Amino acid sequence: MKAIAFREYGGPDVLDITDQPDPEPTEGYVVIAVRAFGLNRAETYMRSGKWGDVAKISGIECVGEVLHDPSGRFSAGTRVAALMGGMGHSINGSYAERTRVPLTNVIPIRSSLPWPDLAALPESYATAWTCLHRNLSLTPGQTLLIRGATSALGQAAINIAAAEDIRIIATTRRPERLPALRELGAHQVLLDEPLLSKTLRQEYPSGIDAVLDIVGTSTLLDSLKIVRRGGHVCMAGFLGGGSGIAGFDPLTHMPSGVQLSFFASFMFGTPGYELDDVPLQAIVERSEAGLYKANPARVFDFHDIREAHRLMEADQSMGKFVVTL
Repeated sequence: MKAIAFREYGGPDVLDITDQPDPEPTEGYVVIAVRAFGLNRAETYMRSGKWGDVAKISGIECVGEVLHDPSGRFSAGTRVAALMGGMGHSINGSYAERTRVPLTNVIPIRSSLPWPDLAALPESYATAWTCLHRNLSLTPGQTLLIRGATSALGQAAINIAAAEDIRIIATTRRPERLPALRELGAHQVLLDEPLLSKTLRQEYPSGIDAVLDIVGTSTLLDSLKIVRRGGHVCMAGFLGGGSGIAGFDPLTHMPSGVQLSFFASFMFGTPGYELDDVPLQAIVERSEAGLYKANPARVFDFHDIREAHRLMEADQSMGKFVVTL
């Protein structure tokens, strides 16, 4: 089979199309014919060596058709989505014509959507749904701030929240992207700034209900100051970089009564984070019906992976990049 692998850690130019052995059927795993896959910033970290020694074939998600399932749960030809389960990290991932994924990390999908549109959904929407419904416990009528809203995860969160009558405040660091956030369904759009809490507290003196912080540790302490007593903050990304918070002190940095959590999508498929908890089929159907504006920002050919990685690292994605085979 053809697969995109890196010969060493480095920039996009280390990605090569190579010949690799087909993955063999193995108990507890599903072999999938990959039709398309979404791109994620995590894959740039893996490729560059920032996350240590990882599998040489990257890719943490895909959509395709089942070739082999020794368990018998999926028949050959079943359309599926697969995500996480060590893909691209501890085992070879989806940048290939075929991949082998743990059974726990494969879920069936029924849809007439083309493969590129389906590939824009799994990781981003599963993560956004989990953050909004599990970590933030949002209910209709509440107010949510999304920091880093033009990312694929941020746009997924806007789509989900807007369809559930949640008031959305969305931020971006780039002024030219503000109109796109309004078109997606955000009720209020703002340029992000290190002390955004001062601006929002003037408008919402008692604080808002929740913050989904995708920027990460560089804005997290400020996000904690934005929510009301009993409100929630969930960090689910590192768009601002992956460094820690120097001298973090709960006594001085954590407002009383505010609930802070973190969600990492690599937990999907592990006990307590089963994929069946995420209504992926409903997400697919809402996208099919146009309720979610979930089309990929750009679709690349398999041979254009280097260019896709360059644009992703240059923050030119404005949503989900997808690769087709």
